[in-house]
Amino acid sequence: MRLWLQKNSEVPVREQLVTQIAIGIVSEDLKAGQRLPSIREVARRFHIHPNTVSAAYRRLHERGWVDFRKGSGVYVRARVMDATLDERAELDHLIASFLRIARDRGFPLSEIQERMKYWLSLQPPDHVLVIEPNPQLREILAAEIEQKTNLRVKSASTQDCAKRELLVGAMPVALHTVAEKARECLPTEAPCLILRMSSVPASMKGEQRPPPDALILIVSHWEDFMKWTRTVLVAVGIDPNAISMRNASEAGWEKGLRSAYLIITDALAAQKIPADLNKRVFHIIADSSIEELKQAMQSEGEKVNDGE
Repeated sequence: MRLWLQKNSEVPVREQLVTQIAIGIVSEDLKAGQRLPSIREVARRFHIHPNTVSAAYRRLHERGWVDFRKGSGVYVRARVMDATLDERAELDHLIASFLRIARDRGFPLSEIQERMKYWLSLQPPDHVLVIEPNPQLREILAAEIEQKTNLRVKSASTQDCAKRELLVGAMPVALHTVAEKARECLPTEAPCLILRMSSVPASMKGEQRPPPDALILIVSHWEDFMKWTRTVLVAVGIDPNAISMRNASEAGWEKGLRSAYLIITDALAAQKIPADLNKRVFHIIADSSIEELKQAMQSEGEKVNDGE
């Protein structure tokens, strides 16, 4: 297999080696069981440090492409067992096929790269990125959106959302309480949909007053959710002594759940509570914001389809 390496490229030499060998494997230029050139041979041929070649081979091994055989060398793995690696190999095969066709038709790599960047920039978002500094609240918001929209959801802190790689294919969203901070961290050209919080009447809608001696449990991973919910319950006349709080992050929180008349919980903790128990999920995000998010995702897809 022929290799090309550019020492002055923005792409590290190690990644150039890893990518080209992986493509060689999925395109079957490198056959299963075939021995790769030795580390010393590659280093001498391209005048690079042996550690660079060694790191590339280790990366290929970690990804399931090659096997190390002691005293013999590095060989193309006969079969990738891991399902994730199989999916990645399939994608790499599609990319390799496209590159081979484009190069066979005479297109230079610089033009291929430019057009790929253009078409990738036109793609609609394929997932939601929740931006929130509090890790517990971040997980709850992600669970709410996933359950109510069936969209793929990822999350990031306000510090991490400045990383451009996290924004690829993402529709950033944030609660209005952190909107300013989120916008400061995001690149200026990146959109950010602001989510409104559900009101207290909306949270209590349809709920009947429990009997005076009924035990009410509040279950959540987030301390502020429990404090806020307790405050609301007391405000509507529930006896504070009838309210108990359980942190779902702590061991043994499930004990005594069945003795409760009602369990109030968040979208994330609700997944851990048996379905046959009387539970009520208090959602943090307003229904209107969920609908706005659905429309925004749909609108972005329609823009691409219309060629905008």
